[in-house]
Amino acid sequence: MNFIKNNLANAITLGNLFSGCIGAVHLILGDYQTTAICIIVSLVLDFFDGFIARALKSNSNLGVQLDSLADMVSFGFIPGLTMFVALTENHFENIPWYYYLGFVVTLFSCLRLAIFNLDEEQKYYFKGLNTPSNTILLFGMYYAFKENHSFSFLFENHTYLLILTAICSWLLISPIKMIAMKFKSMKLEDNYPKIALLVGAIILLLIFKTMGIPLVIIYYMIISIIFQKQLK
Repeated sequence: MNFIKNNLANAITLGNLFSGCIGAVHLILGDYQTTAICIIVSLVLDFFDGFIARALKSNSNLGVQLDSLADMVSFGFIPGLTMFVALTENHFENIPWYYYLGFVVTLFSCLRLAIFNLDEEQKYYFKGLNTPSNTILLFGMYYAFKENHSFSFLFENHTYLLILTAICSWLLISPIKMIAMKFKSMKLEDNYPKIALLVGAIILLLIFKTMGIPLVIIYYMIISIIFQKQLK
């Protein structure tokens, strides 16, 4: 029983990694819908590994390292691969290597995860855009484009895609405080940012449906900036 208790959270983390690997393969194959499912599975497992570790009091340094390594694939490699695939679909043949610049997102995701592991301040907020949110933003836009041609102005223009890559890479390591869904207290006034985020996210998803998924992340960043002084 102790073995299961001590390793259950780590097994869930490895499930996150496994799902991320499958998602990456299917994205390369052009099956973006399966990739979307894998990202959702990884997001759920990424939430529950920490939840289970705290509930069973089985937190460990090994778990911390495994979590970042798993996130590097699911929420570091996949968004970079998304931009790589999107850039290759532009057929800009004058500079045949430029689509590899999409992996700049992966490099900055790795840097962000390393910084996060060493930063002891980010207990109740994030500093910079967290990697799962960045993945939802980039892949969400790509998914919406494939499904109903939303964000076509981005995905049909290689210059805009490179600008988007640069902006998201900077956001990952930016000093901007971002809301974390961790409750320091149950006082209503201490949780206004989280309430505003949840209400706004639900409204966006109800109105815009698939297109609303990346819009939620944009809204998340805007709300975080508005409530900067309350994030501590």
